[in-house]
Amino acid sequence: MTDVLVVDDSLITVKKLLVLLEGMGHTVRTAHSGEQALAACRAHPARVVTMDITMPDLDGIEATKRILAEFPGTAIIMVTSHGQEKMVIDALDAGASGYVLKPVNPEKLAQMIAKVTSQS
Repeated sequence: MTDVLVVDDSLITVKKLLVLLEGMGHTVRTAHSGEQALAACRAHPARVVTMDITMPDLDGIEATKRILAEFPGTAIIMVTSHGQEKMVIDALDAGASGYVLKPVNPEKLAQMIAKVTSQS
């Protein structure tokens, strides 16, 4: 079981990821913006963060940089839509551990979590 923070401004996406991740046996918390994600990590650091790229107040790339600056052991998985390849590359350059595409495939998400948690 892994402590996962789901960060997305879409309530539908948050709900879907929450159900998927809890079904996999993970402990899940949620945030709806980059600023909330940073505050959530400060209150209780997560082992894995699923991070949307496009969000108001603080986008996923900047939130990734800030979280990793304070919590370098965090594995961040970008959750992104098709057509955001440049932003995915920017996120990986910022320190993200990997990415999955929306709509999220449960097997791919499980594989990515297993991959990023085995790397540390």
